[in-house]
This record gives sequence, C-alpha cells and structure tokens, in this order.
Amino acid sequence: MSNDETPPGPRASRRAAKPRRRRRGLKITLGVLLVLLLATGGTLYWLYSQLDGNIKGVDINKALGEDRPEKLPTSGQNLLVLGSDSRSGAENEELGGGGAVSGARSDTAMVVHIPEGRSKAVAVSIPRDTLVTRPECVGDNGSTVSAKERVMFNSVYAQVGPACVVKTVEKMSGVRIDHYLEINFAGFKDLVDAIGGVTVDVPQDIDDKASGLHLTSGPQKLDGTESLAYVRTRHGIGDGSDLGRIGLQQQFLMALLSEVKSQDLLGSPTNSYKIAKSATKSLTTDSGLASLTSLAEFARSMNGVDPASMETVMLPVAYDKIDPNRVIASEPQSGRLWKAIREDTAIPEEAKKSPATGG
Repeated sequence: MSNDETPPGPRASRRAAKPRRRRRGLKITLGVLLVLLLATGGTLYWLYSQLDGNIKGVDINKALGEDRPEKLPTSGQNLLVLGSDSRSGAENEELGGGGAVSGARSDTAMVVHIPEGRSKAVAVSIPRDTLVTRPECVGDNGSTVSAKERVMFNSVYAQVGPACVVKTVEKMSGVRIDHYLEINFAGFKDLVDAIGGVTVDVPQDIDDKASGLHLTSGPQKLDGTESLAYVRTRHGIGDGSDLGRIGLQQQFLMALLSEVKSQDLLGSPTNSYKIAKSATKSLTTDSGLASLTSLAEFARSMNGVDPASMETVMLPVAYDKIDPNRVIASEPQSGRLWKAIREDTAIPEEAKKSPATGG
C-alpha cells in the first residue's frame, strides 16, 4: 500500500453510505407519490364512471334507419331538446304536477339549430298542443306503431317513445336531427337547486293556483321548485293555453344555459361534482352524446355561442278549425322557417309570425 492510499475507516464508510440512504429516501418518496397518484386517479375514475353512468342513451340512428332527411351540407347541426314531464308519483305531486295524469309527456320541445361556425344559434319551440301526423314508428318495446293523423305532438313521446318524436319532427320539418337531448323535470329541479338558482325577469305578475306559482313582475331568483312551476305554468299567463308559456320556457332556458356556461359544468365536471351529478342524472341523449366525454366535447364546441344572444322562435301555428283548443302548423310561415334551417340560412321575419299567439 502506497503512502497515497488511505485505508478505509469509519468516516469513509459513513461517506459511502450516504448516497444509498438518499436513493432509499428517493424511492420511498416516489412510492408515496405513486400511491397518492393511484388513489387520486382511482377516485377521479370512480367519479367519472359514476357521472358517465348517469347519462342514459337512445340509439336514434338504429331506430330510424335510412329513411331520413339529408344531413346539412355545412357543419351546422340540429339538436332536439325535450323536457319530459312525468306527472305520476308523490314527488311530482309535490312539484305541482298533480297525480291525475299518468305516464310522461314531452312537455317542452325545441329544435336548436346551430349554424356553421357555431357562433350563434336559434331555438324553435314546437307547441305541445300542435296537431301533427305521427309517422309509422318502432316503439320502445320493438313493436311497430302505425301512422296516424291529427295526434297531439306531446302524446307521441308517451305513446311510442323518444325515437318516434325525432321521426315526427323530421317528417314535419324535413330537418335532419343530429342529436337528441331530454331533460327530466324532476332532475331539472335538482339541477337548478344545485347551481344555486336561476334569475329570470318575470314579464308580469303570475298567480297560478294550479301550479302553486305566485310571482311579481321583475327580476326574480327562482329555486328548483319555483323554476319547474315557472316553465309549466299555463293558467297564470296569456290565454291559459300552451302558447302563452312558450315565451317563459324559452326565456328560462336561455337563463339556465347562461348559468351552466358561466359555471363550466360540462367542461370541468369533477370540479363541480354535485352539480354535474344532478345534471347527468336528469339527461337522456342520443348514443352519440351518451358519455361524459362526448357531452363535454359537444359543450366545448358550443363555447362560441352566447345564450344571451340566442334567437328564440315559436313554430308559427294557427288555431285548428275543428278543435279550437288545438293548433296546426301555419303555412306558408312554418314551411319558410323549416326551409331556412334546412339550408342553414337566416330565418325570414315573415316566417316568425304566428296567427295564434296565446295572448
């Protein structure tokens, strides 16, 4: 051993051991981080799976087959939005729906047209009392239901199901429906409560004993129960028909969409889990939107649309000559309205005027 070499002693051994301890400490730290990441990831996956599983899907394309209007030649899209109103059961009785009517109906129906570019949109309300020709459809149970004339529009949902509602709208309008979205009103109440209420500008005093709604005119923040009564009321405004409340429904939908957009519910559902849970539990969509990922992507693609500037139109209708309690699509106005949507062009002013106003 040369004079330059120093035999290893206790101090040298301690110096050599330090890197091993650091490596061991790093492994422990990484292990803890990995466990935390796995635990967090597992929680996020569980939350995602639960929200994803809440959304119910309907395979519209399979149910309707090939006998449908052509898709828009542009990137514009059409979405059929239904508010389904189940009036049976204790919960709906408490909400003012009453238990006298069984089953569920499409209480609210809107065709939302999103033109190419997705910077604006128009919502066309179809009055529930409109008499339509129901085409031949395949029901939810697989049986074929024959075509029938002069049926009330909102009865199609109850008698045959959502796919037949889509087919009926396509036949009466010639407009291809790209997506379907149904909001259950009981879930709708929970959603409004979860987001902290929705503020609307009530156009006039409403005193509706049937729905239990009593409001004074002016800006009002409505909770879930009040909101549900607001979109349902028909005796507290106008002539007591369905036409009178369509303006309220359109107004409320815009206010709700603005609130949902401001809170980015679909863009970041795990950040607002309680709200997202209420929203997804109340939804039924076509199979193309029936996942949290697809729904969020569609919502993000609509970010350029400002609900406050969305145009709302009622399908032009006239009172039926045989039954004045019912309405029929008014021509040539309704034909011109649907033509504009089919061609992705602006709706002419004369196509927005309805002989029956409900006033």
